[in-house]
Amino acid sequence: MLIGAFAVTLGMIVFVELQRRMRGGKEITPSAAVRLQNDDGLFIDVRDLGEYKNGHLLNAKHIALKELGDRLHELEKHKDKPVIAYCGNGMRAAKASGMLVKNGFSQVFSIAGGLAAWEKANLPVEKK
Repeated sequence: MLIGAFAVTLGMIVFVELQRRMRGGKEITPSAAVRLQNDDGLFIDVRDLGEYKNGHLLNAKHIALKELGDRLHELEKHKDKPVIAYCGNGMRAAKASGMLVKNGFSQVFSIAGGLAAWEKANLPVEKK
């Protein structure tokens, strides 16, 4: 019984990890994201508007994940520049990264751990 439970749990972990890797883009640390932003990178916050208003990264462009497909034209000038997607914990950002890669963006990243990791690293959050 325990071996079966272990096998199912291990299978689920492998499945989630493979799914994350196949979406596209690369996960980076918050400090690496800062370096990319300094190199003309763009932060995209893919959380819902309410989450964005509660706090977001400085100069981040807000495009909720559910709107990203319809608003890709707003990002055209960044196709060959670093684009760093983030959300609360990294799951939605991974989906957004995959969508950006499929639409021809060449330098796509997501912040591993999302905004939670950013705040844990004591990096600034803007609240407006």
